[in-house]
Amino acid sequence: MSAVLTPAVRRPLLRRLRPLGNGPLFTVAVLVLGVLVLVAALAPLIAPYDPEALDLRSSLVGSSADHLLGTDQSGRDVLSRLLYGARTGLLGPLLVVGLSTAGGLLLGTVAGWRGGWADAVLSRLMDLVFSVPGLLVAIMFVAVAGPGLTAPVIAMAVAYTPYVGRLVHGLARQEKARPYLESYRVQGWSGWTICVRHLLPNIAPTVLAQSAINFGYALMDLAALSFLGFGVQPPAADWGAMINDGESALQQGATMPALAPSVCIVLAVVAFGIVGEGIADRLARRER
Repeated sequence: MSAVLTPAVRRPLLRRLRPLGNGPLFTVAVLVLGVLVLVAALAPLIAPYDPEALDLRSSLVGSSADHLLGTDQSGRDVLSRLLYGARTGLLGPLLVVGLSTAGGLLLGTVAGWRGGWADAVLSRLMDLVFSVPGLLVAIMFVAVAGPGLTAPVIAMAVAYTPYVGRLVHGLARQEKARPYLESYRVQGWSGWTICVRHLLPNIAPTVLAQSAINFGYALMDLAALSFLGFGVQPPAADWGAMINDGESALQQGATMPALAPSVCIVLAVVAFGIVGEGIADRLARRER
């Protein structure tokens, strides 16, 4: 699911993240993500119509001056729903990545730093969660808590935590073996202080790169859940749900209700992947 990332060590965090230019493709990906975030934040101001307003007289209207991307079967403006859909489309993955990164950092650091029984127990726990497909976990959560955004986010955060935990576990063990950390132990620094002040800042850029890649995967998984009816429910605007709604419109020759959100999902996933890989490549070059 995730790329193998080369750890960067023993450089200040800001210095290792500056600069991150990786050519025009990386720049375009950053610009795409910037536009998506801006659109999501300003959706209430720039959307021409209420995304949930029904107008059956305007069902499946093609592109025009009034509706730049046309309308869906219920007469709702596709562009407005696309803009509002960016909010749930980005918020859900952000929560998944935030929760899974926090959990993975905690479990991976404790397992890698403490070693012994803590390493064995936490590693087996992560293996157990890792063995269950994330979408299956999400469907189980939805079956208990009901559809919406909360249950899929919690489920996917649980499913993604082992990916981050395994990465952090490996990085923590590598850092633990380095002489500079042993020197802090000799000086009497506590393990907690060494982890917070030195270990975590040194592995943070690599975890950041992995999180950017995970964001794209989480966006795709949550959109798939919405498409299947387990995520955000109509009439709320969501890219995955829009594709589901537009599936029947395709049979009537209207492609835009399904095509527009599909393109947005592809652009977002590819852009996050490029940014994550770009950060990882930069860290790998610096390490060499």
